[in-house]
Amino acid sequence: MPQNQSPPPDRAPPKPALSSGPYPGAMPLQDWARELPLQGVTILAVEDSRFACEALRLMARRAGARLRRAENMGAARAHLRVYRPDVVLVDLGLPDGRGEVLIRELVTSGRKPTVVMGTSGSPEGRSTALAAGADGFIDKPLENLAQLCRALRPHLPELDIHPPPIGGGSMPSPDPLAFQDDLAFAARQLQGEPGPERQRYISAFLGGIAAHAHDADLAEAADKARDGPGLDALRSAIAARLNRTTAFVKPG
Repeated sequence: MPQNQSPPPDRAPPKPALSSGPYPGAMPLQDWARELPLQGVTILAVEDSRFACEALRLMARRAGARLRRAENMGAARAHLRVYRPDVVLVDLGLPDGRGEVLIRELVTSGRKPTVVMGTSGSPEGRSTALAAGADGFIDKPLENLAQLCRALRPHLPELDIHPPPIGGGSMPSPDPLAFQDDLAFAARQLQGEPGPERQRYISAFLGGIAAHAHDADLAEAADKARDGPGLDALRSAIAARLNRTTAFVKPG
């Protein structure tokens, strides 16, 4: 056959061998799965703390997953009317209601996501979430990527998730702007004379971000203000951290 002539249709040249990875020239599939254990998974985090969610977002991105945030139950319901995430992570303490109520709605609806998980820093959180019908539970603070992968692995067996070693994939560095936003939100909520319910919510909220930030003094102040006394001390602790954070993020 002349050199420049195309082969007849019934004698087309053989196709090149496919790579064992997700695209030609990629790393072997096993290595790829270990590098991106949650590749293609979509996650909705129903989370009132921007600080906690930004750390989770970076972990999800590192694992190959896509994450959206709903800051309260109303935003979550609006999101779920349009999108169908694979995984919904529901914080049990939310500004407009209890997360277990949303969990119960999700698991009894005709549009249940593949996985519904509860999350909380409260010791009672696990039993509360599971009683509402959650598929599983993640304790706060979520410290590393291995914890996230190990929590999701039993519920997404088709992905053959290979978590990094325990302690691997540590939590990303805290985002000072997100931390500042959470502190400013708490300060606004504690203006005037907040009622007992709001005071308990904000104390729990601050206890959660203190755990993520490894801020033992803020955690102690939040705990003391949970049921009444210590509110002024908590306000002072928030103001001091807002001043430090603002100075830290100021340009120049």
